[in-house]
Amino acid sequence: MAIPITVLDCDLLLYGRGHRTLDRFRLDDVSNEYLVTTYGFPRPFIDYLVELLGASLSRPTQRSRAISPETQIMAALGFYTSGSFQTRMGDTIGISQASMSRCVTNVTDALVERASQFICFPQEEESVQKLKDDFYGLAGVPGVLGVVDCMHVTIKAPNAEDLSYINRKGLHSLNCLLVCDTQGVLLWAETHRPGSTQDDMVLHQSNLSCLFETKMHKEGWMLADGALHLQPWLMTPVQIPESPQEYRYNMAHSATHSVMERAQQALRHRFRCLDGSRATLQYSPEKSAQIILACCILHNIALQHGLDIWCDPGTSAMETEEDCNNMEAVETEAYRMRHELVQNHFT
Repeated sequence: MAIPITVLDCDLLLYGRGHRTLDRFRLDDVSNEYLVTTYGFPRPFIDYLVELLGASLSRPTQRSRAISPETQIMAALGFYTSGSFQTRMGDTIGISQASMSRCVTNVTDALVERASQFICFPQEEESVQKLKDDFYGLAGVPGVLGVVDCMHVTIKAPNAEDLSYINRKGLHSLNCLLVCDTQGVLLWAETHRPGSTQDDMVLHQSNLSCLFETKMHKEGWMLADGALHLQPWLMTPVQIPESPQEYRYNMAHSATHSVMERAQQALRHRFRCLDGSRATLQYSPEKSAQIILACCILHNIALQHGLDIWCDPGTSAMETEEDCNNMEAVETEAYRMRHELVQNHFT
């Protein structure tokens, strides 16, 4: 009697082709150079992820041959860093497309579960002061707790066509709100807003805005470009500088804000799945947002391990969608605070 093909394990079908799967040899069997070239990270980093995520990736399964945590992690890293379709990366490591998809989902979920562990603002007074000191050392802007900006990531059109995901370039995307420190470490990441949402609205609707309006505004402020509106806790450039002090403030602001440009370039360069010129995330908006967040977490873990990947700022396929020449909304208290900042520190 013929056996329906749907009941066969895709991985077992692959074994008949002579593929050697990663479950059949140890990481030590391949060179560190091979790991970096193929999966984007060296062996110690992968070992750390196996230790960090191993328990979550070893959940009980009814499958006769579960894929090891090591293989799942390497499959996911290969997808994140190559920007290639899952079929191609799955063939590279010898697992089926269905298994590749499960690996990406499992690793993404395991990373997102730990988001608050790796993406957060410092809480201790000493750490907050160090953050301010580091920013002040860049270009002399005092009281800075982070640099904020939005980044678009292209996704496939949702199954139920939703115009809210079409950005100003006519592409489907997610508009992601990011905050980083002087080293490019992400202190905040919200990745789920539709691409048509303007940057200022993304910030207004975010938990970050609520946090600063109710608590952290007393600690200092953030820096943002002209796409966002001036607020007491958010310092933007002076749109039409008229005095030497305002010119100096704008120059210092630009030099400080450049760390975010470099952080975004590093994210796109390391995780090609986020680079619209190489690939578009072929997932629902909800799953795409999780993958973006997982890449942000890996970005921070990499920096913690000394794996810096700074790039020179350049033109990406998906730069910020907002114009920076919007008429500045006058918020009296915010305007006064920025004026005092300019006069007291850039005279």
